[in-house]
Amino acid sequence: MREERQAPDKTSPVTVWKEDDMIDGQRVRAMVVILRTKGCWWAKKGGCTMCGYNVESLDDLTSDDLRSQISKAALKYEGERMVKVYTSGSFLDENEMPSDVRDVLFETFAKADKVLFESRPEFITEEMLAKLPKGRCVVALGLETESDDVRSKCIRKGFRRADIEKAAENLKAAGIPIRTYLILKPPFLTEKQAMDDTIRSIAFASSFSDSISINPLNVQSGTVVEDMWRRGDLRPPWLWSLVETLREGKRLTSVRVMSAPSGGATARGAHNCGKCDRKVLDAVERFSFSQNLDDLEGLDCECRVRWRAEVDLQGVMRTTVDMSRHIEDEPEL
Repeated sequence: MREERQAPDKTSPVTVWKEDDMIDGQRVRAMVVILRTKGCWWAKKGGCTMCGYNVESLDDLTSDDLRSQISKAALKYEGERMVKVYTSGSFLDENEMPSDVRDVLFETFAKADKVLFESRPEFITEEMLAKLPKGRCVVALGLETESDDVRSKCIRKGFRRADIEKAAENLKAAGIPIRTYLILKPPFLTEKQAMDDTIRSIAFASSFSDSISINPLNVQSGTVVEDMWRRGDLRPPWLWSLVETLREGKRLTSVRVMSAPSGGATARGAHNCGKCDRKVLDAVERFSFSQNLDDLEGLDCECRVRWRAEVDLQGVMRTTVDMSRHIEDEPEL
């Protein structure tokens, strides 16, 4: 008999954890809080092909519920210099995070030097930014790619590059640092196309970003990407592709370029053969803080030859399918 899913607790955050990040070139501890909200308005219109975060949203959430989530998250705060707050969509969307709730959050974590949050560009207006505490915010922009075609046809993001440029202009005028998110290997791109797209996007985003985060595609439940992955129509990127992208992208900019792959070393996230995954992920983490390209050197494994062969073969065959899945025994999904 199918086990019934327990109703989510509206008064508790989805999850809280600790990790490292950077403030003014210094490595610091950060607390990450995932708040349960009413959800991303764009997801309700169909949403992005790879995003499954809206599964945690609830339509009947109240401001009191959100305040309770913040209070419970605060119980785990131990003086971390950065607090990173994520919702199902946009922190600056009044429907998700009413202004009075945002004020409570900033007050609750008043000891943190920086509060990082993400927003779609349509909410990043001069009027909205004027309401934020001066000198304490970092805004993450989900640009994903510099290509309007890729963003529209492969990701279905719902805005254009010009919208991000306007949002960045507003943020710069307000003196608010920008972290730009780029996706490595959205659906319908080959491994080589994906690397080239992200490298171009790093160059583009460098003109307005204070840091750039490369997010390799990971397969989230209930998404278009998951359907494609289960059919073998796509594979999350190889970690070798991430290394190549970081290496070539960093050579184009002095801006910090980093990556902390969600689901790394699993079938749903960026992975290699399994034998070398941890070693490569550790190197990516070292580079993300040091920005020293030497941290990405000296990596090798027998699967690197296979990665290169698949990259070349995808190009020749003009296919984005997971070639290994169709040649070898399928992995357990």
